[in-house]
Amino acid sequence: MKRSLALSLALVLACLGMAAAASAPPSTRGQVLADGVGYVSVVRLAHQPDAAANGRMLMVFERDGRDGVPLYESRDGGAHWRFLANVTDQAHGGDPRWQLRWQPHLSELAHPSADLPAGTLLLAANATGDDAQGRLVAEDLQLYASTDGGRSWRYRGSIVKGGGNPGDKDNHGVWEPNVHRLDDGRLVAYYSSEGHKEAGYNQLLAHKVSADGGRHWGGEKVDVAIPGGVERPGMTVVDRLPDGSYVMSYEDIDGPRNGQVYLKFSADGLDWGNPHERGTPVRTAAGAWPAASPIVRWLPWRGGPGVIAVLAERAGGDGDPSGRSLYWNNDGGRGPWWEAEAPVQKLTGNIHAGWTQALLAMPGDRLWHATTSSTAADPSDARKNIVMYAEAPARFDRYEAEDAAREWSVRIGDATASNGAKARMASAPGGKLTFPVHVQVGGSYRATVRWQDLGYTPALPVLRVNGTAWETADRVDRDGWHVATASGRLREGDNTVVLEGARRPADVDYVQLDPASPPRS
Repeated sequence: MKRSLALSLALVLACLGMAAAASAPPSTRGQVLADGVGYVSVVRLAHQPDAAANGRMLMVFERDGRDGVPLYESRDGGAHWRFLANVTDQAHGGDPRWQLRWQPHLSELAHPSADLPAGTLLLAANATGDDAQGRLVAEDLQLYASTDGGRSWRYRGSIVKGGGNPGDKDNHGVWEPNVHRLDDGRLVAYYSSEGHKEAGYNQLLAHKVSADGGRHWGGEKVDVAIPGGVERPGMTVVDRLPDGSYVMSYEDIDGPRNGQVYLKFSADGLDWGNPHERGTPVRTAAGAWPAASPIVRWLPWRGGPGVIAVLAERAGGDGDPSGRSLYWNNDGGRGPWWEAEAPVQKLTGNIHAGWTQALLAMPGDRLWHATTSSTAADPSDARKNIVMYAEAPARFDRYEAEDAAREWSVRIGDATASNGAKARMASAPGGKLTFPVHVQVGGSYRATVRWQDLGYTPALPVLRVNGTAWETADRVDRDGWHVATASGRLREGDNTVVLEGARRPADVDYVQLDPASPPRS
């Protein structure tokens, strides 16, 4: 490239890229439920003996104080909620030094487990114990069961115990239980443990199995353990994939990319491969990655094999540090990930805002989402966080330009753009956005490109799919953005969609790909 052209492109991108700093501060979006610090868990009942109870939703979360784990219910698909009760510690004889309060995980049994019938609700949570001076010195990951839809709860057993205060360097605490039923009827509990520091692991991920419905638990098996005494893999969340296998998400605190979210896969929920291997990083082609306190969910999508979705507290790379995006992948976790706007738009300000979230697939290709947000009045105080929830259409056909592999292009914040960001692409021959796209069904597709000129004479970017230019028709929408459309064929599996710069620089919001005819179920 000639020096004069390179300088001109650099000046365009450097000068115009300052728009990101001028964007307005984010605001929240969603309904406020109640005060809550973090760790929201929600279940939509589907296996109740009384069929009329199916569809009812229950929610738990962490709340400041020592009153137990708050339980809420909704009978209208998550639109409205009411408080039911606090689930409190039953294992320590009413000892006021013990309280059930941290990291709750709520689930429903689709099939029996030992003496627990299908439809039983399980609540796993961390009970903490104080010494005589009121200082936290012990943890107990406990399991509770309800066979009456959450009206009453019975203590089942202790999964694992730990000790020490989280602020102590030598503590051996246990955290973040996540309980599931295996195909053979046994229960498996995943958790984080600081009990192996002498062996060189700052924190590791492990699991135990119960053959009697959670009354007793077997030996510990390690799932992720990074040697060296620095990294802290944590916050295991597991979900089931449609082929019967399992996917695990976790955070890698103090790893090469602090907080990077990784996935691991297992055929049986017990063997997760070499514990010293981190697994698959969640990352866009442009280099954005979700970070800290993630959850993973498999979500159905238009009758196909669905998508894997990840939510996290924040993001690294050039992702949104407020963690207001949902990351999705429709190729079983392989290849690049894409962002979509999370239904709830939270505020950060403290690390507990967005600390473990809830995401459910709802009828009609919709998503229901709950998380915690800081408050604008005092964002640094996690005790003043609030629980927020919202429902929105799922968008797994829209490929955000800021997530594409970029050449002579930068990410720019823009409240008028999808997901609050766009890619500013230099003119030809330097500007280029490459979208690695995976589709389950090959055939005719309609492409929609939302783009904007920069005040110059408009110059439509060139759209190429697998090396072939698609002829585009362009119009200016009512909001001032251009909408260009084109049609052509995509092959089943992997495709390469490229936008190339034209005579002038342009802002690109997204490329959307819709089948020309509805996909087969």
